Amino acid sequence: MAFNIFTQELAMDLGTANTVIFHNDEIVLDEPSIVAIDNNTGKCLALGQQAKLMHERVNPGIKTIRPLRDGVIADFKAAEIMIKGFIKQVNSKKRHIFSPNIRIVIGIPSGSTEVEIRAVRDSTEHAGGKDVYLIFEPMAAALGIGLNVEEPKGNMVVDIGGGTTEIAVISLGGIVVQESIRVGGDVFTSDIQQYLRQQHNIKVGETTAENIKIKVGAVIPDLDNEPESMKVIGPNLMTAHPVETTISYKEIAHCIDKSIAKVEAAIARVLEQTPSELYTDICEGGIFLSGGGAMLRGLDKRLCEKFHIDFHVAEDPLHAVARGTCIALKNASRYSFLMR
Repeated sequence: MAFNIFTQELAMDLGTANTVIFHNDEIVLDEPSIVAIDNNTGKCLALGQQAKLMHERVNPGIKTIRPLRDGVIADFKAAEIMIKGFIKQVNSKKRHIFSPNIRIVIGIPSGSTEVEIRAVRDSTEHAGGKDVYLIFEPMAAALGIGLNVEEPKGNMVVDIGGGTTEIAVISLGGIVVQESIRVGGDVFTSDIQQYLRQQHNIKVGETTAENIKIKVGAVIPDLDNEPESMKVIGPNLMTAHPVETTISYKEIAHCIDKSIAKVEAAIARVLEQTPSELYTDICEGGIFLSGGGAMLRGLDKRLCEKFHIDFHVAEDPLHAVARGTCIALKNASRYSFLMR
């Protein structure tokens, strides 16, 4: 126990879009999962928000990389640089006489393969993690929402992240039924870009499309509190002349409809496979939504009308997984579902 002062405990949600780190029950880092690298030297120039400001605006000597795609590591080296940089940022706020041993819990998609799990573990260990635990994201989300995952009762969570949507039925500390589909915030952003190209003949970047999603994103054409339509400026695809148009939430609901339908189909498949007793519990307690996608306007209403089951948006959907990894870290010796 005397050496505990040399151990630093971190809980990380290594997300496709954002990385969140908890330390001592507090968010100490919440940054976009992106890194800017010098093409010639391979040196890291910027991380997180600073790198995101450079995204799609850099010269040929600099490249911005999102190390995670579809919830898993797509660029091993960039992921290692990013994780190491974020841990360094957290430590720069605290004074350590010695480099601490880092004990860390990281959330990963429930559909991860052995190779993908190994990539996360290796990247974290190379970045300085001495004691690495992994937890499936829907389990972490359930903990972060405040559900008792160990009781003999069925709880269902739908976590819509940047790269994947994780759906799981949880009971007695384990995942009974789960499905992970590669539909999430990135797909919705791509849908918006494609819609603007086809319907308005405008080319917009990933950053602009993401801003549109945040400001006017919706999944139903009739909202009680309608967001203001958003002006969008971009080059005409044919002439390259600047074009200005106005995008309403109804257009966004239309253009991401097919992707939301894929999420609905995955939820239906999980419900079909759920044992009847747990299904009854879910009908009584409802289904919980977390992740950035849970913030799309009207999503809970649309899903409730589709399945005739109550859907509840988590109090802080963006940080549910990160908060859950923090709870798991504090109870690492007790939770058998943590992987080492």
